[in-house]
Amino acid sequence: MSIQPAIAFDFFGLFGGGEDAPPPPNATTLPYSLDFTVTGNERSLQQTLKDASTLRSLTDDPPPDAESLVRRAEADLPRLTDALWGAGYYNARVAISVAGVPLSLQQPGSASAIRAASAYSARALVPVQVIVDPGPQFVLRNITVLNARTGQPFPPEELPPRTLGIKSGDPARGADIVAAQARIVDHFRAQSRPFAKVTRQDPVVTHPSQVMDITVAVDAGPLAGIGAITVRGAEGVDPAVVRSFIYTDPGDPYSPATLASMRKSILNIEALSSVRIREADTLDAYGNLPLFVDITERPPRVIGASVQYSTTDGPAVRAYWAHRNLFGGAERLRLEGSVFYLTENGGIPDNDKNKDFDWNDLGGRFTASFLKPALWGTRNDFLADAMAERDRTESYTSRRVNVTTGIRHRFNERFSIQGGVEYEKGQASDILGQIDYTLVGLPLSVTYDSTDNPLDPTRGIKLLASVAPYPEFLGSSVPITIARGTASTYFSLDEESRYVLAGRIGLGSIVGSDLEDIPANRRFYAGGGGSVRGFAYRSLSPKFEGEPIGGRSLLEGSLEARIKITDTIGIVPFIDAGTAFESSYPDFDDSIRVSAGLGLRYYTAIGPIRLDVAKPIRREPGDDRSFAIYIGIGQAF
Repeated sequence: MSIQPAIAFDFFGLFGGGEDAPPPPNATTLPYSLDFTVTGNERSLQQTLKDASTLRSLTDDPPPDAESLVRRAEADLPRLTDALWGAGYYNARVAISVAGVPLSLQQPGSASAIRAASAYSARALVPVQVIVDPGPQFVLRNITVLNARTGQPFPPEELPPRTLGIKSGDPARGADIVAAQARIVDHFRAQSRPFAKVTRQDPVVTHPSQVMDITVAVDAGPLAGIGAITVRGAEGVDPAVVRSFIYTDPGDPYSPATLASMRKSILNIEALSSVRIREADTLDAYGNLPLFVDITERPPRVIGASVQYSTTDGPAVRAYWAHRNLFGGAERLRLEGSVFYLTENGGIPDNDKNKDFDWNDLGGRFTASFLKPALWGTRNDFLADAMAERDRTESYTSRRVNVTTGIRHRFNERFSIQGGVEYEKGQASDILGQIDYTLVGLPLSVTYDSTDNPLDPTRGIKLLASVAPYPEFLGSSVPITIARGTASTYFSLDEESRYVLAGRIGLGSIVGSDLEDIPANRRFYAGGGGSVRGFAYRSLSPKFEGEPIGGRSLLEGSLEARIKITDTIGIVPFIDAGTAFESSYPDFDDSIRVSAGLGLRYYTAIGPIRLDVAKPIRREPGDDRSFAIYIGIGQAF
C-alpha cells in the first residue's frame, strides 16, 4: 500500500499558505531541502528572512547542477544581510551551508560546496541550512531634519516632531526611516508645497553603542496654488461636464487631498471609467501648479439581468438596459424591469402542491430614469424618473404610476440639494379597505456625504433629509406631508480600518391626514434588510386584527462592529431596532422591536460581499420566522 501525501484546503486564505515542497531527486535537476535557523527564534524576523531568500522562493524550481545551487546560495548571503540591516540588526552574521560545507561573505568555500552537493545528484535532496545570528537590534539615537536651503533644523511649529512617526529609542528599521521621510514630504505637500522632497539622508551606525544617528535634509519647495486645469481624453464626453464636477478654482491652495477629492468627484460621472490627475513639472508665471486631468470613457451601453430568491420576499427576476452617454454630455438613460412572485405569508411558498398558479401572486415593476448632468456647464443636474408598479407585501396590495422630475444643485462633492415635482396615481388595499388616490407634490431633499467609500465606508458621515408636501390645491386627493431623515456615521479604530464602528438612525413622519385615509403603500413600516433585520419585510408597525397596517411615524437604528480577520475575510456583529407608530411622531405606544445577528464579509475589488444572519431578540405572536438570512454586495448601510 502506497502512502499518499495529505492535502490541506485553505478556504479564503484563512490559515496561511504552506511551504513549497521540493521535487524528488532526479537526474535532470538538483533539488534541495531548506532549513532556517535563527538565534533567538524570533518568528517575525525569520519570516522576513524567508521572504528575502531566493533559496526559499525557488525551492520548487531546483537548479540544474551543483554549481548553480552554490551560486544561488551565495547570492542569498548579501540579500539576507541587507534584510537584517533593514530590520535594524547591523551586527548580524549570516552563514549558509550546502551539503555541510559552510559559505559566508567572509569565507565563500564554493569549490568544496560544489563537490559535496554533486554527490547528492539523483540520490537525495541536498541539505541546505541558513544559519543566522542577528545579534542585538540597534535603536535610533539622534534624529535631525534639516532645511536643505538653510542647513538649519526645521522649527517645531513648521515641522512638528510627531509628523515623523519615529523617535529616539525606536528600533533602527530601514522601513520605518523611509516611512518617516515619506511623512515629512506628505506634510509639506499638504501645506501647499507640491515640490517638497528629501535631498539627502546621512545614517551613521555606531556599532559599539548599538545605535544609529540619522540626518535628513528636506527641501520644502515653494508655496503654490492650483493652476489651470486641462481636461484630456474621452472625446465623446463634453469637457464642460467634467469641469462642472471640479470644485476647485485656479488660485485655490494646492494639496494632495484636494486632488484626491477632485478625482473622486469626477468619477461620479457614469460615462467615465478612470481619472488620472497629473501635475506639471514647474509652476506657472503666477506661482500656481497647472493640472492635467486625463479621463477615459466607459462603453456607453450596458445590459444585465439577475435572478434572486429571498426567504422573506420570494423569487424575483430583474433585467435592465442603460446608456451612459446618450447625447455626448454624459446623459444617462436606464430602463429596468422586474417580476416577482408574491404570497400572502411574506414570501414563503405555499406547501399545497395542488394549488393552481394564481396570477394575482405576480408583481412587477418597470422604471425609466434619465439624468442630464451639468446643465449648460453649471453644477445643476436634471433628473426625471417614471415608474409603473404592482406590489404586494404581507400587509397590502398596491398598484401605482409615478412620475418625478427635479433639479439637483451640487454645492461641492459632499453637499447637494434637490427639488422637483412629483405625480402619482394609484390604488392601495389592505385590511382597513381600499383607497384610490392621486398625489401631486413638491419633494425637496438635502444630501451630505463625507464617507470615503460608497460600498465600504470606514470614515465620515452620511445625511439624507427629505420632505414632500402633497397639498390639495395641487390636485392631491389625500393632503399629506411626508418627511424622512437618515443619518449614519463611521469611525475607524485604527489606521488600516480593520476595526470600524458604524451606526445608523432613521426617522419618518406623515402629517395632514388620519392613518386610515393614507394609502397603505405610503405609510411607514419597519423590518427586513436595510431596516430591522431578522423580521419579515415591512412587518413591524401597528396592527389591526393581527395584520400590519403601517404607521404615520418611524424610528429605526442599527449598530455594527466591522472587524477584518484577514485582508479578505471579516465578521460583523450587529444589532437593529425599530418600528412604526400610529401617531405622526414616535410616541412609543408601540414597542420597539430588536434583533441581533452576525455577518460575514468577503472583501473584493468591487466591494464586500455580505452575508448576514439575524434573529429577533424577543418574538411575539404573529412573527412567522425565527431568523432571516440576507446576501448582497456592499455593507448593510
